[in-house]
Amino acid sequence: MRSDAIRKGVERAPHRSLLKAMGYTNEEIRRPLIGIAHAHSEIVPGHSHLDKIVEAVKTGVRMAGGTPIAFGTIGVCDGLAMNHKGMKYSLASREIIADSVEIMAMAHPFDAMVLIPNCDKATPGMLMAMLRVNIPAIMVSGGPMLTGRFRGKDVHLVSVFEGVGRVKAETLSMEELDELEDNACPGCGSCAGMFTANSMNCLTEAIGLGLPGNGTIPAVAAARIRLAKEAGMAVMDLLAEDIRPRDIATLAAFENAMAIDMALGCSTNTVLHVPAIAREAGVTLPLALFNEVSERVPHLCSLIPGGPHSLQQLDEAGGVPAVMHELINTEKGLNLEVMTVTGKTLGENLEKVRVRDADVIRPVDDPYHAFGGIAVLYGNLAPDGCVVKQSAVAEEMLKHSGPARVFESEDEAQAAILGGKIKEGDVVIIRYCGPKGGPGMPEMLSPTSAIVGMGLGKSVALITDGRFSGGTQGACIGHVSPEAADGGPIAFVEEGDRITIDIRQKSIELVVAEEILAQRAHNWQPPAPKITTGYVARYAKLVTSGSTGAVLREDACNRQAD
Repeated sequence: MRSDAIRKGVERAPHRSLLKAMGYTNEEIRRPLIGIAHAHSEIVPGHSHLDKIVEAVKTGVRMAGGTPIAFGTIGVCDGLAMNHKGMKYSLASREIIADSVEIMAMAHPFDAMVLIPNCDKATPGMLMAMLRVNIPAIMVSGGPMLTGRFRGKDVHLVSVFEGVGRVKAETLSMEELDELEDNACPGCGSCAGMFTANSMNCLTEAIGLGLPGNGTIPAVAAARIRLAKEAGMAVMDLLAEDIRPRDIATLAAFENAMAIDMALGCSTNTVLHVPAIAREAGVTLPLALFNEVSERVPHLCSLIPGGPHSLQQLDEAGGVPAVMHELINTEKGLNLEVMTVTGKTLGENLEKVRVRDADVIRPVDDPYHAFGGIAVLYGNLAPDGCVVKQSAVAEEMLKHSGPARVFESEDEAQAAILGGKIKEGDVVIIRYCGPKGGPGMPEMLSPTSAIVGMGLGKSVALITDGRFSGGTQGACIGHVSPEAADGGPIAFVEEGDRITIDIRQKSIELVVAEEILAQRAHNWQPPAPKITTGYVARYAKLVTSGSTGAVLREDACNRQAD
């Protein structure tokens, strides 16, 4: 046992004394010590109830003969961080979360771990740590928020962001916005819809590192508490069988997860997080692989924000296991031999699974779209690629050409949109928002929601080297690489330049002669850093491109296996 390093032998008497100072008995110290990493706080709605999940996990660990030991991590609420300086710290928090869990697991040699995140960066950060430390481990999320109800319709956080644009467009009154604000987020959980948090919690399940139901059981459901207890018991079985995260998270498992990503229409942020997680497992996932999977996996679920169905409805229809079962019927299918945290193969897990609602989870021969939810575009504007959630793009915007409206910040673009200065056909460019230039690759839900709220969702495209919320819908293209701060072509776009987008052909082009672009590049000077002190200033110096997952440079990282 790893924990023998702090509990066995005469030399470890001081260590045992410190454990006894916290009330641990000799019997508890003799049992396997199970670290419980959690992101509970009182500032993140998706994390506010994780104390109850922690207690349920502890119960499961104790029932199976272990001693649970909980510790906390940070977590950013992307909704509260949106549209101000705080968003520069969101993506960067992923690395701090991963590092903090690694530090705790190495400094205090737990025999196994249960990880309890829920929101956008906590889930990928904890997955990265799980694979980096590579001791028996399982993840259980806090679960999705229920949708709210507003005048007979399902609503959610993005409805409020879009409501701001509707007020500016005078299609919604301030009184109605106040009522919407009161009802859109009815309780705890990760924001309702296939946004980033729920996307990553579903993909955790698809990789095999979370139990069935991890991504879809509502936060307020008793089934979520039962799942947490089962996770606590399951980690003891993983310890007994010495099944470790890297035994589960193989290339085949990641390809299965990418297939689920496409079938569900997940957030474009998965294109940042999944390669970063795979990297910790020693698996390389090139950006182009997302297109290969997208071409062969149909889009089976039309979920909020691009469609009508909620995470609760997906759960009632059978959840991620039912989607995986349906994907067995595709030409390539799924790899059913991969191991999962149940201690069984994926094939064994799916033996009794069936789709319960064919409207929510369509059959593969009658999908919402014949192609997957995400597309990676290439062209002279994005030589290293950029990403769009094509399943949330209106048919008329899959192919678009228009004049560039260039902005150096999100605030400038937001003011122009809400001020009525963006017209039908425009292509809004927001640059110097990448991992280095942002810094921190800020997420933009406000301008994308404002475009929809102003009635321009089917006529205006938005392109950025930053990123978008999983709540984004429309022709919103992010992660443009190389980014402007690194001298990428997006830095050389000028007001009025024509840009052509063809999502089905995976192309994005700046219609400017090569010699003119070369002259603009020659005259370009990198801007001064926006932040020069503190964590994100250090992050900006170490972070890589969005096309490689915005991970830190290899010489700045230290992956630890035990």
